[in-house]
Amino acid sequence: MEFTTQRLKQARYAIAAVFCVHGAVTGSFATRIPWIQDHASISAGQLGLALAFPAIGASVAMPLAGAISHRFGARTALRGLLMLWTLALTLPSLAPNIWSLCAVLFVYGATAGMSDVAMNALGVEVETRLDRSIMSSLHGMWSLGALIGSAGGTLAAHMGSDARLHHLLAAVVLTVIGLVACQGVLDLHSAPEAEAPPRFTLPPKSALIIGAVGFCAVFAEGASLDWSAVYLRDVLNTDPGLAAASTTAFALTMAVARLMGDRVVDRFGPVPTVRVGGVAATVGGVLVVVAPGVPLALTGFALIGLGVAVVVPLAFAAAGRSGPNPSQAIAGVATITYTSGLIAPSAIGAVADATSLVVSFGLVTVLAFGLVVGAQVLRGAGRQDAPAPERGASPVGK
Repeated sequence: MEFTTQRLKQARYAIAAVFCVHGAVTGSFATRIPWIQDHASISAGQLGLALAFPAIGASVAMPLAGAISHRFGARTALRGLLMLWTLALTLPSLAPNIWSLCAVLFVYGATAGMSDVAMNALGVEVETRLDRSIMSSLHGMWSLGALIGSAGGTLAAHMGSDARLHHLLAAVVLTVIGLVACQGVLDLHSAPEAEAPPRFTLPPKSALIIGAVGFCAVFAEGASLDWSAVYLRDVLNTDPGLAAASTTAFALTMAVARLMGDRVVDRFGPVPTVRVGGVAATVGGVLVVVAPGVPLALTGFALIGLGVAVVVPLAFAAAGRSGPNPSQAIAGVATITYTSGLIAPSAIGAVADATSLVVSFGLVTVLAFGLVVGAQVLRGAGRQDAPAPERGASPVGK
């Protein structure tokens, strides 16, 4: 099926809005975790256990996205999966104990993962047809949505509002916005003769290699987001207020870098962009490790954020072009990156307990250098290397 340039631009804006909605759900949930912990009457250790279940649910459910999109079409599948995700926001604040919280967070993560795969597959398809990089800005819109959701959650928490009411209102608003946005995405269907993809299958080898690069980036991102404030407080004896602000600054740096990243990728290509980003992130890690004071450490965290910002969007783009089943490859990369995001905070803590936080960020520095070494596997992420799209074929379930 042929689409006009104007229609593709509309589809780009629509899928960008979908990414923003997806991120806003995450931000809305994250800011109310303390309220959820108090409501469920659980310890910090139990909370840590419960917070592993979204990643588990996502990893289990993401391979289903391809089969769902094959059966119902890309737009209908995304509409349904995104609605399930936005409505799942209401569940965690209802959980009265640790076991129910683990169960609802599994569902929460499953809906997040499936909608994540569906929207990234459509994003890759639009990028391919436009012959212009857009994945970095799409993920930038996700980060922007997370910031908006976080701001709303922070305001709600400051007002002392009940998280059940807050999340209900947020879910309703985000569901409506998401449904409207989905109307503008490409309505693609698999060819009639196309065989349905298996519900569960191992990701292709190409996705594992691409996912390894994504793993390095997400590990550095997760470690910096979750531990930068602790690092400044415990290692550099920083004022708690300034230490906490470093996390927000890091997230903002990531969002801005992703929103601007497409121009850089289009001009220089994905491999040089990731390689230079890896160098920046490595230098940033070194600065964090050797920093005698706050300014140098903040510069280091900023460089880490800048260096890894576009890697995951490019990993999804490369996966979506790496074989005949983009959704399967994207699900494989997403599973690896979700796993990295899951283990990074605990791994940093474990290394810090055994040695120190300085050594932990030495590990982050080594993984950041992995981006320099592995950048070549993302050569298929740019428009220069993109194969021509099959007109009339769905980006998933082919």
